[in-house]
Amino acid sequence: MNPTVLVTAPRLAKAGADLLAEAGARVIYLANADSVEEVEQLMASEPIDAVISRTVQLSARAIAACPTLKVISKHGVGVSNIDVEAATARGIPVYVTPGANAQSVAEMTLGLMLAAARRIGWMDRELHDGRWSRAQDGVELHGKTLGLVGFGQIGQRVARVGLALGMQVAAFDPALGEGPSPVAGVRLLPSFDALLPLSDVLSLHVPLNRHTRQMLGAAQLAALPRGAIVVNTARGEVIDEPALIAALQCGQLYAAGLDTMADEPLPAGSPLAALPNVVLTPHVGGSTPAALAGMASGAARNVLGWLQGCPVDPSACVNPQVLSSPLLHGITA
Repeated sequence: MNPTVLVTAPRLAKAGADLLAEAGARVIYLANADSVEEVEQLMASEPIDAVISRTVQLSARAIAACPTLKVISKHGVGVSNIDVEAATARGIPVYVTPGANAQSVAEMTLGLMLAAARRIGWMDRELHDGRWSRAQDGVELHGKTLGLVGFGQIGQRVARVGLALGMQVAAFDPALGEGPSPVAGVRLLPSFDALLPLSDVLSLHVPLNRHTRQMLGAAQLAALPRGAIVVNTARGEVIDEPALIAALQCGQLYAAGLDTMADEPLPAGSPLAALPNVVLTPHVGGSTPAALAGMASGAARNVLGWLQGCPVDPSACVNPQVLSSPLLHGITA
């Protein structure tokens, strides 16, 4: 019996769609990429075996409504939009695609850092509006300290470029401690608090969970050097957004570069959009064609591997406790 796969988006990159087609899968796409209601309706009415989850919420209600559901894969690595607890209670593994978008997110991080440091976004808007406004108060990054919170594949790529620019680079990652750095020349620090006062540029590369939610609040922003720059390509909720806005308004921060916000899409009238020292992009760090192809093929391999009884690397599963359960379901079962 061929599987039914729900993709919670209107399309999937060809690399992933081709893998599903080769497996004979019936693929259902969302008409509205932001519709929680459409997801829940499809889960309740279709015999869905697997979900490839993009950005819309995959709720406990949706998971409970689909008795045939066997496996979920995130198209990416952040699972804050998936009710992992509900999936775990059902013995359903939730996979991610680590590394597939790391290069693209790292490049977006660097772009936001440079744009924020040199006020590129503001000058671009001024010129488009017919004004020859020449900002000459930009921050030269050479000699400054780049602080990285989270030092996985993305953070390590950012670190290498920071070093090439002549920056000092320090990082905190609880998984690494103070052991040898995986990138020569990068100093690993024992805590987030130890990193903050050193960081002329602070860049966030952490998943969203109970430990990281609003980890950068008023006290942490005050601990940064005055005139620091904050870059966030992780999840908007890891920052206390009102505290960030206040720090940008009072000059504690020179600027911020944000690819993610607490509320997405960014609400009309958001103070972030009105601040001249903020560079904003609409959560597209991992959305280059190369990254989308990597995530699509990785997600397809995740769900097909589980359904075919040949699961992928267990390190790509965010709830590995379910992997020892006898719930391996083959496509032909």
